[in-house]
Amino acid sequence: MKELLRNKKFRWLIIALAVTIPFLILSFFDIHAYLWIELPIFLAIIILVGRKIFLSGLKSLIKLRFSNINFLMTIAIAGALYLRQFEEAVIIVILFSIGESLEEFGIKRSKKALENLIEKTPKTATLKEGKKEVPIEEIDIAQIIVVKPGDIIPMDGKVVYGNSLVDESSITGEPLPKNKYNDDSVYAGTINGNGYLEVEVLKKAKDNTLSKIAELTYKATDKKISSQKFIEKFAKFYTPIVIGTAILLVIIPVVILKNPFNYWFNQALTLLIISCPCALVISTPVTVFSALGNATKNGVLIKGGKFLEEMGKIKAIAFDKTKTLTLGEPEISDIVTFNGFKNEDVLACAAGLEIFSEHPIAKSLIDKAKELGIDTHKFYDFESITGKGVKGQCTVCEDSAHFLGSLKFIKEQQNIKVDREIIDKIDEYEKQGKTVIVMSENATIKGIIAITDKMRDEAKSIIENIKKLGIKPVILTGDTNASAKYIASALSIEETKASLLPQDKAEEIERLKQKYRSVAMLGDGVNDAPALASASVGISMGSVGSDVAIENSDIALMNDNLRTLPYLLKLGKKSSAIIKFNIIAAILIKFIVLILATFGLSNLTLAIFADVGVTIFVIINGLRLFSFKTNPESFL
Repeated sequence: MKELLRNKKFRWLIIALAVTIPFLILSFFDIHAYLWIELPIFLAIIILVGRKIFLSGLKSLIKLRFSNINFLMTIAIAGALYLRQFEEAVIIVILFSIGESLEEFGIKRSKKALENLIEKTPKTATLKEGKKEVPIEEIDIAQIIVVKPGDIIPMDGKVVYGNSLVDESSITGEPLPKNKYNDDSVYAGTINGNGYLEVEVLKKAKDNTLSKIAELTYKATDKKISSQKFIEKFAKFYTPIVIGTAILLVIIPVVILKNPFNYWFNQALTLLIISCPCALVISTPVTVFSALGNATKNGVLIKGGKFLEEMGKIKAIAFDKTKTLTLGEPEISDIVTFNGFKNEDVLACAAGLEIFSEHPIAKSLIDKAKELGIDTHKFYDFESITGKGVKGQCTVCEDSAHFLGSLKFIKEQQNIKVDREIIDKIDEYEKQGKTVIVMSENATIKGIIAITDKMRDEAKSIIENIKKLGIKPVILTGDTNASAKYIASALSIEETKASLLPQDKAEEIERLKQKYRSVAMLGDGVNDAPALASASVGISMGSVGSDVAIENSDIALMNDNLRTLPYLLKLGKKSSAIIKFNIIAAILIKFIVLILATFGLSNLTLAIFADVGVTIFVIINGLRLFSFKTNPESFL
């Protein structure tokens, strides 16, 4: 409220309201001040506050644009002046203008955080070459910029020298800063910690992540949801009907029944005021702006109000497995040794053989050895057989010839008999969806290493929360059936489809839509593009820096945080509920006063307060979404 009161226009409206209310209260008792006192005050307020309403109303009359609410307001104000009900005319102008100010406040507040961030983002950057500071628009891709401790990073890029903690909360919503080393991505608008960084620019200033978020957020506000389209269509036909009814309300009693003109003209004006669709027109955009602002603040980019509305209708969510329910990073889950060897023996040789490989599994072996403080063995005569395994001569072990790969590869390389115990253990891990590699020394199997794609820590609780919301979780993955079944079992997901190509996923989405009608797809935004496009709402994970993810999804979880999904579902349901409630409340109250006016039982003051009161109520009700909060433990 303090922020609103700092607005000069709003303060003047409050002052005008304070001046008018005593006159209005006295008018209820048929007490009026002298005309030479009232008239200058009221005309000054009407001209200063209401001139834009009149101009807009006259333009709408000329163009016959009946959906413009200023059109009805102009007629109502002019009629009140004609009837010398100056207090009512002034209060119409003031309260309607207050309603507009509240709407503007809601929209500006929703955009303010993003606008502030864009304003704070540096307009120049320091090039490493020549230590020259230049406008960011002049910096090309592949140039190196210098980011000093405490600076806001001006461009999207990757670290090529130095390391630091970077606060990415402005982009991802994540409260904890992230360590950045060589080859790690950094984004414009994020804050460098106490380290010195040299960054290779990967995107032009106009294409950076922050600019993309801003562009999509502003575009999102232009995408109308179904309730907003309904209201605009409704007003287009509704307004001429109301005007026609108001005219008949004067003609029939006055011309045909010879009743007093002023009385029925007053009732016609009452009808016009209460029929004005202000609350209907204003409530939806304010609610959507507030919800989009809340989502952006929590690291969720929604590309349009219609997708927010759709989230409130979702009955099923299809999950890609890799990088969605899992981290997409292989890790060592089990090491089982045979023939008297120890875990250290197996891991030292496996990591030593893979030291020259760039395969993700090789990295997981080397990382595991480092984590356990195991010195890797050195090898010579190293050879990699693509898609099968690696072999080499160990300089440490007693028998130098070593082989690492699938069991089939080991058998091909060495004519050895494999014990049933080993085969059973490999089968057991493969049924769990794990990848198993075998380490042999000469003709002896030293051990097996099981590798898995680590499941996200929060995945189980998120699936449980989704189920509590009455939504069906489904897994659609290109991975093996065994891997999909294992993850599905761990997360208690009943429906799973595996070994799917991208086009297969899209077909499965269509099948799910036939069954559940409204279906969301959550994927990594690259190989899931067809499915994301086919879903009622496509949601991408880990989309920071990924143009493909942002372009192919309707909603992007910029913080790569699965916990935001239940929050998003709740926000969608809450937004839809508020919009429906506002529309029903506005129509119901208007209908009651409308009936009273038709039978001559209402008055102009009641109509004004009913109309403007409902308008202000729906605006405030919609603005509540900007501070919408959820349970911090589950993001619910």
